[in-house]
Amino acid sequence: MADLTMFHDTRFPTDIAIGSSGGPQRNTEIVTLGSGKEHRNQRWAHSRRRYEAGYGVKTLQALHEVVAFYEARRGPLHAFRYRDPLDWKSGAPKDEPQPVDQYLGLGTGSREDFALIKSYGSGGDAYARSIALPDLDTLSVAVDGVVAVQGAAYDFDLETSAIHFQPGHIPPQGAVVTAGYAFDVPVRFASDELTVSLSAFNAGDIPSIPLIEVVL
Repeated sequence: MADLTMFHDTRFPTDIAIGSSGGPQRNTEIVTLGSGKEHRNQRWAHSRRRYEAGYGVKTLQALHEVVAFYEARRGPLHAFRYRDPLDWKSGAPKDEPQPVDQYLGLGTGSREDFALIKSYGSGGDAYARSIALPDLDTLSVAVDGVVAVQGAAYDFDLETSAIHFQPGHIPPQGAVVTAGYAFDVPVRFASDELTVSLSAFNAGDIPSIPLIEVVL
């Protein structure tokens, strides 16, 4: 179950996020043997995203907006939504989300919940990423290709990060459940200190505003 007590359901300014940098981080332990071969061990089961939002701050107004957002979150205390400029849709970046974009599982006739995921790659090498913060205005779900009605057939449970089907709409045995959506990444500010130099900013220096992904 997600702990939402330390989460503010608000999005970091999207116009600033568009100019930011960052992406997934892994933790791999690599030991080089005497033979020259490597022994590699994956220490994290899932990637963790880090961003530098400072690259998106181009104006004094944007800088003021970030400082206000930082204070409202009490620095790194409360997590929030962040729109990754490179990876925020269930399908290709240029395409609108479709209800068949991502495979979520097969119905059993009694299974009510389907975790929302996004798969990277295909076959046995595919990586399934849990999606905790879909944009509900874009979320569409299909059962065997037939679009289900949000609010009537199903709801999205933020605490479980799963689609919950209502009685009378539970997918039957063998039915393929798919979904399409835009989504945000749950992040927090990575530092208890936000240092801003107005003279340096006016001279073209980029302020450092690091963000880090969290698990809700």
